[in-house]
Amino acid sequence: MATLYMGADRDTVAPYVIFSGDPWRVEVLKKYLDDPTHVAFMREFNTYTGTYQGIPVTVSSTGMGAPTAAIAMEEMYEAGMRVAVRMGTSMSLDDDMLGNFMIPIAAMRRERTSATYVEQAYPAVADVELVNTMNAVVARHGKRYDNGVFCTMDGFYTQMHDSRFSKEFGRDMSATFDELRRLRVSGVDMETSCILTVCRLMGVRACALTLCTVLENLKDTMKGQERADGEDLLCRVALEGIADYHRAHES
Repeated sequence: MATLYMGADRDTVAPYVIFSGDPWRVEVLKKYLDDPTHVAFMREFNTYTGTYQGIPVTVSSTGMGAPTAAIAMEEMYEAGMRVAVRMGTSMSLDDDMLGNFMIPIAAMRRERTSATYVEQAYPAVADVELVNTMNAVVARHGKRYDNGVFCTMDGFYTQMHDSRFSKEFGRDMSATFDELRRLRVSGVDMETSCILTVCRLMGVRACALTLCTVLENLKDTMKGQERADGEDLLCRVALEGIADYHRAHES
């Protein structure tokens, strides 16, 4: 039977799943697959399964934030997922990382969804072998990477970026970023800690491969063709990483 929100099942999903927050970035990923089959596009979940270098791979989207990311983990696990890669964008607290890769080894759990699975003391930790594999692929493409700690939060316009309302309300984002710098946090996003926590509880190997597209409070961003090229490389790195990991650990 197909899953409730993603329309997936064990006949249509591969053991390796790459998750993009953006459903339209999945269309970029799909172009690098051989014989892609469209599983479904339901709500924010756009899913294809094909092969890459002969390896069955599913590419899907989670939408923005931890609640829908957890739904995606649940339904892909039900459909047989064994390895998960969150492939997305992130905000860096280091100005030098714009346009480079951030592959966190762990994440602070400041989103609320993972707390519905396990107590807050449980760590959100990436699979080390997957992280090292992605590091090697990024280096092969001549890009820098950072393996620091992320902080995953729920409130984009309350915790990450000023808005008209946040300013009217008197909310000060700078205190959050100052605290994260003191804690030596490298980057911020809305999904990583939830995905790493839920996948570890499931026994699914997982990591987050992200491209830094914005700096804190959006003081600088990747734009236009530079961003399009960066996201295209992000897709290729994710697929090459899956292939390298499979050859090293599954063959």
